[in-house]
Amino acid sequence: MATQNFLIELGTEELPPTALRTLAEAFASQFDAQLKDADLSHQGITWYASPRRLALKVAALSDRQPDKVVEKRGPAISAAFDADGNPTKAAMGWARGNGIDVSEAERLKTDKGEWLLYRQHVPGQAIDVLLPVLADNALSKLPIPKPMRWGDKDTQFIRPVKTLVMLYGDTLIEGTILGVASNRVIRGHRFMGESSLTLDHADQYPERLEREGKVMADYEKRKALIIKDAKAAAAAVGGMAELDEDLVEEVTSLVEWPVVLTASFEDKFLKVPSEALVYTMKGDQKYFPVYDANGELLPKFIFVSNIESKDPAQVISGNEKVVRPRLADAEFFFDTDRKRPLIDRLPELDSAVFQKQLGTIKDKTDRITALAGQIAERIGADKAHTERAGQLAKCDLMTSMVFEFTETQGVMGMHYARHDGEPEAVALALNEQYWPRFAGDKLPTTPVSSALAMADKMDTIVGIFGIGQAPKGSDPFALRRAALGILRIIVENGYQLDLVDLIRDAKAQYDDRLTHKEVEADVLDFMLGRFRAWYQDMGYSVDIIQAVLARRPTKPADFDSRVKAVSHFRSLEEAEALAAANKRVGNILAKYDGELPSSVDTSLLQEDAEKALADVVAEKVAAVKPLFADSDYQGALTELAQLRTPVDTFFDNVMVMADDPALKANRLAMLHLIREQFLNVADISVLQK
Repeated sequence: MATQNFLIELGTEELPPTALRTLAEAFASQFDAQLKDADLSHQGITWYASPRRLALKVAALSDRQPDKVVEKRGPAISAAFDADGNPTKAAMGWARGNGIDVSEAERLKTDKGEWLLYRQHVPGQAIDVLLPVLADNALSKLPIPKPMRWGDKDTQFIRPVKTLVMLYGDTLIEGTILGVASNRVIRGHRFMGESSLTLDHADQYPERLEREGKVMADYEKRKALIIKDAKAAAAAVGGMAELDEDLVEEVTSLVEWPVVLTASFEDKFLKVPSEALVYTMKGDQKYFPVYDANGELLPKFIFVSNIESKDPAQVISGNEKVVRPRLADAEFFFDTDRKRPLIDRLPELDSAVFQKQLGTIKDKTDRITALAGQIAERIGADKAHTERAGQLAKCDLMTSMVFEFTETQGVMGMHYARHDGEPEAVALALNEQYWPRFAGDKLPTTPVSSALAMADKMDTIVGIFGIGQAPKGSDPFALRRAALGILRIIVENGYQLDLVDLIRDAKAQYDDRLTHKEVEADVLDFMLGRFRAWYQDMGYSVDIIQAVLARRPTKPADFDSRVKAVSHFRSLEEAEALAAANKRVGNILAKYDGELPSSVDTSLLQEDAEKALADVVAEKVAAVKPLFADSDYQGALTELAQLRTPVDTFFDNVMVMADDPALKANRLAMLHLIREQFLNVADISVLQK
């Protein structure tokens, strides 16, 4: 069977930059799946993507499907022929459906009987017939939330399609996809190189497109070039470029021929907090800011042009003119906002709605101020500073800067609070109240900040649950992220806080606004549920997490200690046997409907194995008591692991369910005591091998 490289390129109008990589990777994945379903072998798929194209190159693709023999089983012989040996209607109908006579059928013998069988030879289809259909199927499965129509066509795609190239080696694969017929013509850069090129062979892609059409279709090559040149450009002005992954990806998706240039802005703008300047440079203009070795913003920025200009100074000047009004706006807002103390904006929060059933942002501010103060007392934070931070927490939402540059909320509150002479802990908390903003993000750095951050997040979670809007599929209030943030703050700081207390206190701030009666129980379940995803991400197996969840510890720091202890226990040689023994004990106790003695009666011990076990149990119960008191779960489980041998010996030599009721109850009481020791940490019976 012959092979050739196959190329498909879809030329489009400008594709959405934030979706370009996703579309390209999905196209490759879906097309690969189509080839596998069609039983077409190949040696790998490489994807290409630029603002105006999606392309795939399939290495050594087979020129046709392999021939197949399809077996079609018919009726059982007993049902296929009557007593005289004549075919029944069932047999004749089956044969007719396969285009044969009953006499042409084979017989399939198995251990379970004998059936009619037809082996059909199915020749494989040629590649030129299959590829248009497979490509169309793959494109139809791309993640496109809002497909569009164009012109007078009924076809839909994320953007209008202009060209289609399908080449199998040097052969044009004819076909129409998304209303466009395949040919050999690809489009070059809009302003440089050849506007169009005719390909003779699939192997000419992407080299000819880059050389003659001035389009670098290799996405990863473009990205690497941007990063390399941006670093070099920053170093040339004595700085380091901030190359955020998301922004680099977006810029890579915006250009077909990246040219990295450096521009400047006036030094006077540096008196504005750098966060505001960076926000407008990165968010509005897609520029990379430059910092010095001390992390201070330099009056420089790096941008990526889509053309190789003969006069780059003009391109640089143009970008400087574009960004200057935005920086001037930031300067004006900063100067204007500082004319009023931040606290003066507190009453204005009554005009902004947090959620119509939960009141205004001023209402939320009052709630989190009270809740943060309560949390502060529990974690040893300065209560006065925490409550002051609560009052100021949302005031920067009423400033011109945050109104214009929304992502600067919190950080501008910090700068304005410092200008007003607020304590540093208060100012810092205004920024850090939103931390962590995403998975893996940094945590608040002080107890005051931590108290405010937890109060803000818990207020939102309890409020939204309290009006019956718990997240299902979508999560518009980011409650999952908020819950995980609270857990991380508690666990990673070792705060001895109980979720039950936090939820109850948060609910109390709402008075009678909440309509959902089970809000406290539901929020607790929701919070505990976040542990599974978090610890799985950290590499803990589901059964370890489930073992702890079975005990429902509501102190996150305590939960963390238990998970780590069970994880260590599971690594011990004795763990598997003790987990099985605990499961066995649990099953036995579940079936016993009598009342167990409160303690083991040593006078009723008869067998040597049960006497030995009773001695060890008594010793270990005494040994683990102070360990449990100190929450030293790992130490306790390590001690209890020594029960393995006497427990195994007990089960091998002692009849637990003895005929004598007193003897049976005493033995069950001892097993119950053992199980209770493990349950002080987790239900290890759910641990898997």
